[in-house]
Amino acid sequence: MLNEIIGEEVSVITTCVLTKSKNSLEMGSQKIKVSDYPIILSIENHCSIEQQDIMAQLLKGVLGERLLINTIDDLVPVQLPSPEELKGKIILKGKKIGYLEDSLNEHPDKMPEREEVIEEEVNETEEEALRSEDKRKEKKGKHSLSKELSDCIIYCKSVPFCSFQHSCSHYKSYEMSSITESKARKLIREAGNDFVRHNTWQLTRIFPSGLRTDSSNFNPQAMWNVGCQLVALNFQTAGTEMDLYDGLFSQNGHCGYVLKPSFMRDKETAFSPEDPQSRGEGNPLSLMVKIISGQQLPKIPNSKEGSIVDPFVRVEIHGIPSDSAKQETKYIDNNGFNPQWGESFRFYVWVPELALLRFVVEDYDKASRNDFVGQYTLPLTSVKAGYRHIHLLSKDGTGISPASLFVHIQIGELATEND
Repeated sequence: MLNEIIGEEVSVITTCVLTKSKNSLEMGSQKIKVSDYPIILSIENHCSIEQQDIMAQLLKGVLGERLLINTIDDLVPVQLPSPEELKGKIILKGKKIGYLEDSLNEHPDKMPEREEVIEEEVNETEEEALRSEDKRKEKKGKHSLSKELSDCIIYCKSVPFCSFQHSCSHYKSYEMSSITESKARKLIREAGNDFVRHNTWQLTRIFPSGLRTDSSNFNPQAMWNVGCQLVALNFQTAGTEMDLYDGLFSQNGHCGYVLKPSFMRDKETAFSPEDPQSRGEGNPLSLMVKIISGQQLPKIPNSKEGSIVDPFVRVEIHGIPSDSAKQETKYIDNNGFNPQWGESFRFYVWVPELALLRFVVEDYDKASRNDFVGQYTLPLTSVKAGYRHIHLLSKDGTGISPASLFVHIQIGELATEND
């Protein structure tokens, strides 16, 4: 996100590029690490016309040829280009004067230098409760856009979301909406299939509620279940939500992009996360996980001297509502070196393409909350059958070698499985 704030003479740009792990953008060196796939910078604009002009010049000067300022074929897009076609590019997301067609057919003597636009207002009760009357009036006020900055917005023009029907009849494929988490959950409950279809032709960004003053996170799985492409989380806050994020994007070479399953790319799809059989397959997948043992599980940080963990393992499935489940082993007294469980759990998964498998180890405490020891999360489609060592990660996603779990996994179709 590029957050523009008003300075005395020039705009000040505070930069927070939300990318995976080392997939970072170095503004000064114009270098993208790890992944060549495009990076989207979201602009929150609070600047005057003059300051926006300066920012546009800075972006062009620093990012150079990486900054996308034209469509890839100089034609009006019928659909969004693929990430493969946009490799090495940096795309700006923000408000734009008029339509992309106007920019491509530009006549400099006829184009206005600025246009009055009304900022998108988030029509959410919980958001409004956070704003004073003065701030809400300011939000409704008119602000001007610089033509120079507007011309840098190509494939990610911000537009307000009204309804799926309104978007289909009034918006273009290069336009996109940002929706708060609470509104997104409401849309999922009331129109899950419409949401999935909407995301087959237009990008959607989901952002955390303003009530999350502690920078906590919402569950991103519900948003992925309807195909939302940009699910914004507070990266500074470790926890289950970031574990799911790391797990999902561990596939495809950690490049930051994951291809949605085919039934979520079809504009006429019947799929809805509320109806597991709408995927079109007859039987659920049967997953059997046997937790055999653990190896060299670490002590809890800042624990009493001589204390030993009482570990247990919880196996979780995160997916569509009917697939989400969790089961756990008994705890083992005072044994973090080589605890033995030998317990098996069976899960039935209707939509494995959207499911994540998470292993969590905790230290059992009878009198207080259990302590986190380690976890590992991965897409169910990446799971291989047989005996496996699960190398555990810490709360912030770093390795805690040599801590691991030893497990056995069986995967099969329910209809053909012989119990």
